[in-house]
Amino acid sequence: MPTCQVRLTADRATAKRLATVLEEAFEWEGYPVTREETPPYSGHWTVDTIVFDSDPHEAEAVVREALGADAPEEIAVALLDDATNWVALSEEIRKPIPVGRFFVHGSHDRGRAPQNARAIEIDAELAFGTGHHATTRVCLAAIDRLLATRRYARPLDLGTGTGLLAIAIAKLQGIKVLATDVDPVAVTIARRNADFNGVGRFVETLVANGMAHRRISEREPYDLVVANILARPLMKLARPIALALAPKATVILSGLRISDAPRVLSAYRTQGLSLSWSITEDDWMALILEKGRGRA
Repeated sequence: MPTCQVRLTADRATAKRLATVLEEAFEWEGYPVTREETPPYSGHWTVDTIVFDSDPHEAEAVVREALGADAPEEIAVALLDDATNWVALSEEIRKPIPVGRFFVHGSHDRGRAPQNARAIEIDAELAFGTGHHATTRVCLAAIDRLLATRRYARPLDLGTGTGLLAIAIAKLQGIKVLATDVDPVAVTIARRNADFNGVGRFVETLVANGMAHRRISEREPYDLVVANILARPLMKLARPIALALAPKATVILSGLRISDAPRVLSAYRTQGLSLSWSITEDDWMALILEKGRGRA
């Protein structure tokens, strides 16, 4: 079955609201939702949803059903024959993303990184994590801050997507990172991105569902775990992650809205982790937890 891009056009506030509704509606289906100013600095915003295994009529119906009465009268649908078409459409509106020491960009912006930045080239593909979603940016900001003051020896990136966060860790400290995802396509993309960005020897990729893989157990205990997933899966992973941690380990949790934070934090506090600090952007948050600290 084909893949479709469903596009809505609105002002900034409306686009933000519609994107939030669609993200919540498609949390379990895994349909990517992006919100961009198109073209940059124009004041016009688009919300794109990638709907897999649907023809254009079905894809539009899925989005309209999710939005209900909020669905606009006009909705544009483009049939994407393959991942290359998605990349081409995405690159029209994606700008480089500077976060701390990192400069995340697509191939169309190669060579534009500031002299002292850690450039990471990630193109939009059939995996999550190009730096354009707030959840990825807050994770990058947390990694930048943490690795500026502490060295880690055994990092784990759960739900690696494009491999961006694992690549960022490897670039800053030149250490082995285990990067896993439940999606074999994402793992293939992450492997290719790590090699292209010059850290292939440091990033080990693996298809795994959560913490349930022998290789994950073999590399325990972890002193840094990054999980940019979703609130409900993060809560289910609280105990398995906690059991795999070294003393004084750090855990970065993201993929959660600010409203999700209290219940996610509660799940990890019951496993002996405490909140150290947090980062927010738009409606999204990253929680930075530590094992073995006093309650926060």
